[in-house]
Amino acid sequence: MSCMFISKRRAVAALTGAAMAAAVLLAAGTDPPALPFRPGEKLTYSVTWSVFQAGEVAALLEESGSDPDDYQIVTTAQARGIVSKLYALDDEYRSRLNPQTMCSAGISKQTLEGRRHKQTEIVFDSARKLAILDERNLAKAGEPPKHNEEPIPPCVQDVVSAFYYLRAQPMHVGDRIQVPVNDGSKTTMVTVEVQAREQIETPIGTRYAFRVEPAVFGPGSVYKRKGRMLIWFSDDAQRLPLRIKAMLSVGTLTGTLESVSGNAIIGPASAAAPSISHQGNSRPLDSADPPATKSPNPE
Repeated sequence: MSCMFISKRRAVAALTGAAMAAAVLLAAGTDPPALPFRPGEKLTYSVTWSVFQAGEVAALLEESGSDPDDYQIVTTAQARGIVSKLYALDDEYRSRLNPQTMCSAGISKQTLEGRRHKQTEIVFDSARKLAILDERNLAKAGEPPKHNEEPIPPCVQDVVSAFYYLRAQPMHVGDRIQVPVNDGSKTTMVTVEVQAREQIETPIGTRYAFRVEPAVFGPGSVYKRKGRMLIWFSDDAQRLPLRIKAMLSVGTLTGTLESVSGNAIIGPASAAAPSISHQGNSRPLDSADPPATKSPNPE
């Protein structure tokens, strides 16, 4: 669960982290459903820009040292291949996720992207229903730090935890999931459309997967530029993000899951059922045109 040049750097956050989750209300007195991931799991992705090797992204899920009730997702992104000769990229995101409520507690970012070097901390204060952002520009020592506070709903996702929330959701072709995502400013309600169930070839084998499209690009969404994102989640006990594709005006970035290691959950492969597509809001898969409609921001 998405950038190597100036016009692409925000796509790293989209690839690593995209923008797509919603509140889970657990019934009182019942046990939460089993999750398709657990501490120790590590996902490693290769990233290509068109036909060129562009980078590597890794996501490690571990228990949080600051709060025993939370998980921490450490996501790193580095440039590779010819892109590393042209553009510096070395990002680390630390997302904090409560596995009982599936709500994010916040995210910290250390980003080095070209000449940009920033340290960002976003805290989701559920008691006060506020997203609190503190950011320092490390490339300009004399620049004052940025502070911002924005209202949030009782449960919100950051750009990394959203992938893990989606992994925990049942999926059926034709579903449309409304999810609140916050990246330090106004909360955006993102629509995630489950478009198809199809068989895909991956470095970890042939899998049936749900193809979903989160509406994270365009005016009023998480990323303001024109573009599209597609994610393929495996239809099995792991619900792995097998492939993440961001189609932008400057080209297509594709993150491909190369390996799953550590304490990953192992389950039976998905059943060999026919592929299914939903035609309600479909567009050519290589098009960067955004969805025709956008979901409004939550109050």
